[in-house]
Amino acid sequence: MNSLEANTRNTKSKGDVRSLRLAGNIPGIVYGGTEQNQKVTVLKKTLKTLIAKENFLSNIITLNLDGKPQNVLPREITYNVVSDEPTHIDFLRVVSGVKIRIEVPVQFINHETSPGLKRGGVLNIVRRKIELKCPSEKIPEAIVIDLDGIDIGESFKISSVKLEEGVTPTIIGRDFVIATLAAPTVMKEPEKPAEVEATDEAAADGKDASPASDGDKKEGEDKKAPEEKK
Repeated sequence: MNSLEANTRNTKSKGDVRSLRLAGNIPGIVYGGTEQNQKVTVLKKTLKTLIAKENFLSNIITLNLDGKPQNVLPREITYNVVSDEPTHIDFLRVVSGVKIRIEVPVQFINHETSPGLKRGGVLNIVRRKIELKCPSEKIPEAIVIDLDGIDIGESFKISSVKLEEGVTPTIIGRDFVIATLAAPTVMKEPEKPAEVEATDEAAADGKDASPASDGDKKEGEDKKAPEEKK
């Protein structure tokens, strides 16, 4: 689990917040649960490193606020429209038993053992993320789809995914598709056996060795010189 150092902030005006950002810090807020909202500040450099990691917004992190650790979930990041630098972040406290909505990435494994992919099939991914409703302490890191033994024409629906108890998709009432393994646009031509290739080569050599035509000069033959006129 990733961790992030944070300090309580006492900013009271826009000028205070601007000074905080100029000093290399990012303002944020921690909310949720029975405790009051807390204004915090985190180092911009450290935060950007975590944001660069995959699925930052769907992973619980340990926020060390004034030295006291608590588990939180990054919920929203505000960016500067010009520089695209982070300017604010919200953290949700992870409270046992409280359900939240969160988008979880879909991960595909065992590509190399899929007969369909070996035959040139194409994996069409319909949903790269799925929104789930789950207890904050049961957030899955990813929804894993196993491609082992999967052939062309097969598909993956949400009903084929095993989720923990209490974890449900927010889309209900239909068994939506996550991905399909479709046939290639151009089918691969099967490789020729070695004996067939050898036969083809022999046939080609036979064509090259065809007899010369009457008009061609054969090796060892000279044309007769025309008789001199007397």
